[in-house]
Amino acid sequence: MLQQATLQFLKGLARNNQKEWLDAHRMDYESAKADFHQLVEQVLRSLEKKEPAFASLQPKDCIFRINRDVRFSKDKSPYKTNMGASIKADGKKSLLAGYYVHIEPGGKSFVGGGLYMPDATILQQIRQEIDYNWDEFSQLLRAPGFKKLYGSLEKWEGMILSREPKGYEKDNPAIEFLKMKSFVATMPLTDQQLTEKSLLRDLLQALNNLQPLLQFMNRAIEHP
Repeated sequence: MLQQATLQFLKGLARNNQKEWLDAHRMDYESAKADFHQLVEQVLRSLEKKEPAFASLQPKDCIFRINRDVRFSKDKSPYKTNMGASIKADGKKSLLAGYYVHIEPGGKSFVGGGLYMPDATILQQIRQEIDYNWDEFSQLLRAPGFKKLYGSLEKWEGMILSREPKGYEKDNPAIEFLKMKSFVATMPLTDQQLTEKSLLRDLLQALNNLQPLLQFMNRAIEHP
């Protein structure tokens, strides 16, 4: 579980996204950072029981910095108003599919994962894997646990091609997914869930039900 003070800090930062405010609330930030660090540590140590590749991972390998890169953004707000962790075998910078935990008060928190906007080579590998193994892929999406928690993959605006990708026919049974540019599933988390003792259990249930899909995608990336 997270402390209520962590959510209060993020709410305050969202209202006062300025260096002067953060400097004045440095102790609150450090406490919130340690709180999220502890949660990610618990997630990692639980996941490594099924995924030994995570055994060497530490929270710092997964957690994103709060500072925003504003070099090419019209929004010059210096800080992110969320805390996020990308959990992959090689750390957050890995090109593999992985898990993601996003904490942002106001009903914007979620857990899930997958592969977000992969480069052209990896995207082609994923599409080929789906095309060659459509029955397996569709069964993963129909799995009761995945279906109950996630519904399906996210179909965000701008993340789906308007027509079939080159090399695939319109009547391909997998065409709905072959047109995707990202392969991500998310489950929302309420603010109330974040401060309940059951939070770790909820996170692990969501991540464990996503594992088979990630293994499918990583198989395509690691063994093209």
